[in-house]
Amino acid sequence: MSHHHTLASPEDGLRASLSRMPEDAGLRSVVPVSEPDWVRCDALLGEPARLVRWRERLGGWLAGAYPEASAIPERIAASWILSWYLHVPAFAGAMLLHHERRVPSLAPSALAFRIGGDRPHPASIAVLGDGFHCLPTDPGSAHPAAVVVPDERTLATVLRGRFVAHANRFIDVYGPLTRLGRRQLWAAATDALDNALWSAGRLGGTADAEGSGVADAALVLEARFPPLTSASKLRLAPAADGRREWTRNRESCCYSYLLPAESECEGCPRIR
Repeated sequence: MSHHHTLASPEDGLRASLSRMPEDAGLRSVVPVSEPDWVRCDALLGEPARLVRWRERLGGWLAGAYPEASAIPERIAASWILSWYLHVPAFAGAMLLHHERRVPSLAPSALAFRIGGDRPHPASIAVLGDGFHCLPTDPGSAHPAAVVVPDERTLATVLRGRFVAHANRFIDVYGPLTRLGRRQLWAAATDALDNALWSAGRLGGTADAEGSGVADAALVLEARFPPLTSASKLRLAPAADGRREWTRNRESCCYSYLLPAESECEGCPRIR
């Protein structure tokens, strides 16, 4: 496991954790005043019209990217926004679990993200709370904002519960704005969490780091926990060069195959 504890003191709070994250993860502890396009999750969920505008902005981007399409089917943008939004709490939780064995608040009030310039996706994420759950061995376990839990399994349960609570709030707001069914909405949430835990490992850049991300996914999604639609789907499969590599079948469809010259993603539920 890649744990980078450099500061062994009560000062070692969540901001210290976030400062140790890999640069390319795009995780922050504050919303920079100078940067536009940041949105707080609670503000977005409190004003559903903003979610609709974000989806329309993506629709415009897709129309520009695929000028040969006579029209962009609305479920493409609807499902992309669904996955993009759910990535925010999933990735914030996965990165802190993987690198620090900490779980922050994943409540909508504790998270914000910046919508990227051209392609309007979450380009960076800010974790705004101070509190975190951690293990007894954590150097910051004496921190006033720390809640100590006995073991990794409990930590995984906290992460899953916090992600599901945020996803539930989002799905309650977003679901009625789309034609996507409830299973599709929760399938996308399951994909977001499984993928984020895998990504947190892959960002380490080595096979061992990727393997420990896969192990985190197996810990957090060791079984199917409704309303999530499956346990972790990560598995080893032979690659083109004959070596085995990690892959997963998606639970939800992104509908990108409806775009001109695009085919189903590998692991798409449509072609299994």
